Amino acid sequence: MNWDFLENILSGVNKYSTAVGRIWLSVVFLFRILVYVAAAEQVWKDEQKDFVCNTLQPGCENACFDFFYPISQVHLWALQLIMVSTPSLLVALHVAYRERREAKHKQKLYQNKGSIDGGLFCTYTISLVFKTALEVGSLLAFYFLYDGFQVPILLRCSQSPCPNTVNCYIAKATEKKIFLYIMIGTSILCIALNVVELMYIIWKQVLKCILRRYAPVEKKCSSRCSSPVYTVNKSGFTEPTVNIEDSTRPCERAAVNQPVQSGIGHAPSEGK
Repeated sequence: MNWDFLENILSGVNKYSTAVGRIWLSVVFLFRILVYVAAAEQVWKDEQKDFVCNTLQPGCENACFDFFYPISQVHLWALQLIMVSTPSLLVALHVAYRERREAKHKQKLYQNKGSIDGGLFCTYTISLVFKTALEVGSLLAFYFLYDGFQVPILLRCSQSPCPNTVNCYIAKATEKKIFLYIMIGTSILCIALNVVELMYIIWKQVLKCILRRYAPVEKKCSSRCSSPVYTVNKSGFTEPTVNIEDSTRPCERAAVNQPVQSGIGHAPSEGK
């Protein structure tokens, strides 16, 4: 199977991801795609051919294999990799929509098209929720389809058309079990990274909303408190003076000085 298309998708999403998201991408590349391509496909290459039962009854081995493996484990892994990587494409599509919108209006509408805020925050959150749900669903599918996370050497089968209960043997059972544990461990790690990233972007968005709400009020107060006070000298001209005592007082002090400032500012015009 050619995985170049999936690699291109994940590489394009990488530049719009958070630090935790980049770690998730590294885990997917190193411990899932590379392990699958380099080793897992070879181990499960001839699994039906290596599935042997101690009977000569035609069709018995096929019936037992279909009973114990309704879907091939390696094919289910491939389906899992595609499903958990596809939601990341939503982020790249949303950024492409922002770029197209700016090109259509011929002006800069976003400070940073890849910034996770506004609609992109909702898209990123939805993609994380979908990835986590698909990871958990895949693990549950493995557990219930294969009766646990085990690869037994011996299986007893009594499916029709077998004449009686026969013994069936799985080739490379220990090796398959090791790769199964590796894939399960990486799935759990990816779930943990998705949860951490989801909490991180939500906390970052909440913190940004708090700063956006209270920072402008403090800035306004500081600008009002530092406003100069005008006085009239003997020549009849107004001169700004800095009142050190007033600069350290609250903003209400600046509000009291405001009428005085405006009244004195008309003194030169009245003199003229």
